[in-house]
Amino acid sequence: MRMAVDSNRDLLKQKVEEVLAKEDAPADLKEALQGAMAHWDNSKTEEAVKAQDAAKVVINKYVKECGCDTIKKINELSDYFTDKSIWIIGGDGWANDIGYGGIDHVLAQNKNVNILVLDTEVYSNTGGQASKSTPTGAVAKFATGGKPTYKKNMGLMSMSYGYVYVASVALGADRNQTLKAFLEAEAYDGPSIIFAYAPCIAHGIDMSKTQTEQKRAVEAGYFPLYRYNPSAEVPFTWDAKDPKGAYQDFIRSEGRYKSLLKTNPDAAEELYSQAEKDAATRMEVYKAVGALLK
Repeated sequence: MRMAVDSNRDLLKQKVEEVLAKEDAPADLKEALQGAMAHWDNSKTEEAVKAQDAAKVVINKYVKECGCDTIKKINELSDYFTDKSIWIIGGDGWANDIGYGGIDHVLAQNKNVNILVLDTEVYSNTGGQASKSTPTGAVAKFATGGKPTYKKNMGLMSMSYGYVYVASVALGADRNQTLKAFLEAEAYDGPSIIFAYAPCIAHGIDMSKTQTEQKRAVEAGYFPLYRYNPSAEVPFTWDAKDPKGAYQDFIRSEGRYKSLLKTNPDAAEELYSQAEKDAATRMEVYKAVGALLK
């Protein structure tokens, strides 16, 4: 989609420049095209949309009057005076596992593409299998004794490029921070990726209280909130408050962790402790990175 939009915009610009270079081109047509082109590099504004709409009226007039191929092509592509917002949306299994190679390739191209990862920490759509985003100690299919390995730190991996906007959000924990992240990602002229905590029925929770669960997860130090904006004067912003020391209370309240006491009772307490250590390490790594980037 990004390549298609860029190709269409390049062709539109070429055809407009052909018209503007003609001495005998109608003055009102030139004025309308120049008005739309004035916002070419900053086309996601209300003024840009108004200029595009005004140009389309004049362009349509001359399509009917002259019917020349250049004007026809400009009319066909007239919606591309303004750039398009491209969003790719998927789950954590896709982003961390089966689709990771594609995601990594997209981020590495340094194109203006936005990615939203709905992080349920499990393969929700195919039966609740563990993914690389599943945290230590969580019970899932293929990890019935509790996942023994660390949750993949894809946010940090994405930040390592240095030119990718990265954010971690949880709507129920902080609506303003979530909105800021989406607005910043949309405004950023380059690749962006947002990881959004998404409680799932496979977590063994009351699904009518998912936003409350998000808030609890952040307050317990289970899920981080941050924004990394390479274009900002201070690139890294840590948005979560220090946890209230309720990490194990939080995980022991969810079915995917409570069931560990039945599926692997001998290792349950050790995995609970390791899960808490892993989460704390993940938080400290982000804070350390933030301090280096300031």
